[in-house]
Amino acid sequence: MVKPCERKTVVTYAVTTYSLSITRACKTIGLSKTMYYYKSIRNDSEVIEKLSELSQKKPMEGQDKYYARIRNEGLVWNHKRVRRVYLLMGLNHKRKHKKRVPARVKQPLEEPSALNEVWSMDFMSDAMENRRKFRTLNIIDDHNREALWVEASFSFPSRLVINALENVIAEKGQPKIIRTDNGPEFISGEYQRWCESKGIKQQFTQPGKPMQNGYIERFNRSFRTDILDAYLFNNLTQVNILAEQWMEEYNNERPHESLGQLPPLQYKKRKLIDMLKTFVPQVSNMSTSQKQQKSNNLSILHQS
Repeated sequence: MVKPCERKTVVTYAVTTYSLSITRACKTIGLSKTMYYYKSIRNDSEVIEKLSELSQKKPMEGQDKYYARIRNEGLVWNHKRVRRVYLLMGLNHKRKHKKRVPARVKQPLEEPSALNEVWSMDFMSDAMENRRKFRTLNIIDDHNREALWVEASFSFPSRLVINALENVIAEKGQPKIIRTDNGPEFISGEYQRWCESKGIKQQFTQPGKPMQNGYIERFNRSFRTDILDAYLFNNLTQVNILAEQWMEEYNNERPHESLGQLPPLQYKKRKLIDMLKTFVPQVSNMSTSQKQQKSNNLSILHQS
């Protein structure tokens, strides 16, 4: 059954596709020639724009709510006009909605000046030889690109992510900021409550902008090239053993261009030596409390 508002379109289609005359096509479809030649002078662009805006911001609301909002804004479009455009746009059909993440502010990717200021965290995916998929959780320190954690598992609920972070914190100390994408594990209530309880700030990248977390993306590429793409795996134990061996070599031996061709742990030691060189001349000019604080800071850095 052709709707009245669609008959003109159907007549045009019949004329162009089947080479019918306009008179015969109008008679077949049941549309008068006067209506066919009539050109509307209406301009509903403003209504369309407003309804599109409302449907994006409030996708769960319907025509009546939209109309009430429109009237509250002082727009004097009548109910029948809004209803007609609403139906033409197909907004009366049931719509599926994705859960939306809050708007993310773009953060510059800057190298932290010290350890444990910013950690980056991300997941990678691969498959066993039997095609069963698994994931790896990768965590690095952005300051010296040190690989803090790589673990493989078939699934990573928020609890496992938290356990991994607690293990790293017990060994390396606590970060001020953790940068991640908007994956469900990182926006879950359990993970957010854990970060709040620890006083750790969450920093999210914008959706579809993975290079805003460029340090971990570069790390992921190295791990995929050296491990995931280089071996066939039968079980998770094989993945975790190879990952642990690779982390040891990556942190202690692999040169890193952005670190002056030094491995991450050698770069950390050089930074410690540089701090000690600047520390000695300053000590003589410090009070007792300032000396104690400076000593505590250096001991923390040495332990990490």
